[in-house]
Amino acid sequence: MARILVIDESQQRAVEICSGLIKAGHQVAAVLPSALELVERIEEIRPDIILIETESPSRDTLEHLAVMHRDMPRPVVMFSHDGERRTIRSAIQAGVAAYVVDGFDSERLSAVVEVAVIHFEEHQLVKRELAETSRKLSERKIIEKAKGVLMKTRGIDEESAYRALRTLAMERSQPLASVAANLVDMAKLLL
Repeated sequence: MARILVIDESQQRAVEICSGLIKAGHQVAAVLPSALELVERIEEIRPDIILIETESPSRDTLEHLAVMHRDMPRPVVMFSHDGERRTIRSAIQAGVAAYVVDGFDSERLSAVVEVAVIHFEEHQLVKRELAETSRKLSERKIIEKAKGVLMKTRGIDEESAYRALRTLAMERSQPLASVAANLVDMAKLLL
C-alpha cells in the first residue's frame, strides 16, 4: 500500500481522487491545494508517490517539482488537460514519471500509478549507474595521473608505478584513488 500525496487546487476533484486511491488500495498521506511548498511538505509528509491533478502545470509547479526531484526524488503522476508537447516535455524534465492527458480517471488509476513507479525506479537505477560510472572514470583518471607522476619522478615503468600505488594504499588502508589523489596534490606543490 503506497502513501500518496494528492495535489489539486479543486477540493471537489481532490475528494474524487482520494476516493479512487482508497478504492485502489492506497493510503492518502495528505492533500495540498498547490505545489508551492512542496519541498518543505515532502520532508514532513514523506509520501511514497505524488499525484497532481491540474488543468495545466504552472511554471512554479514545475520548478518545485524539479527541486524535489533533485533533492528527494519520488514518483510523480500528473493528470492534466494540457496535451501540448512542450508542456509534457517540461513536466517530464521536472521529474514527472507519468503524464496523463485528459484528466483523472479512477478506472486507470492503479495502472497509471504502477507505470509511474516502474518508470521512476528505472530512471533512478540509470542515474545511480551513471554516477557510479562517472566516479570510476574519475578515479581511473586520477590513478593514471599518479602513475605518470611516479614514472616521471622515479624513472620507473607503468607497472611498477601501479604496484607502488597499491602498496601505499594497502599500507595506509586507504582506497587506491584516495592515495593517488593525495600523490597528485603533493606533486603539484613540489613540482
